Amino acid sequence: MIYHVVPLDDWLRVPDRPYAPPTLAEDGFVHCSPDESTALAVADALFRDAVGPLMVLLIDEEALDTPVRWEPADPAASRSLGGAAASAGLFPHVYGRINRNAVAGMLEVERDEEGHAVRLSLWS
Repeated sequence: MIYHVVPLDDWLRVPDRPYAPPTLAEDGFVHCSPDESTALAVADALFRDAVGPLMVLLIDEEALDTPVRWEPADPAASRSLGGAAASAGLFPHVYGRINRNAVAGMLEVERDEEGHAVRLSLWS
């Protein structure tokens, strides 16, 4: 399983098509995380100001229609994520849209009053 942080509204925007965040066009791949703790660190560092529910997609790497490459994080991203990026080592990058049948489930990012991501919980 690999993990991708996404505002729920973005995930639901075009439900009948594969998911493509803006970073796919900008960077050429979809940024993902190797584990839940790194996904939580990403949510806290990069999505603190996101409005509405924030989700973590649980992606079955074997079910993807597009290739995944495990690569080092960009140095700037590593700094913004702090120790989580350093401990994660390589990050999964999906080089194409995420077919929705590869998403095995979702977790919700629980945030405190200041927007800090504090834990992941099952989404119902």
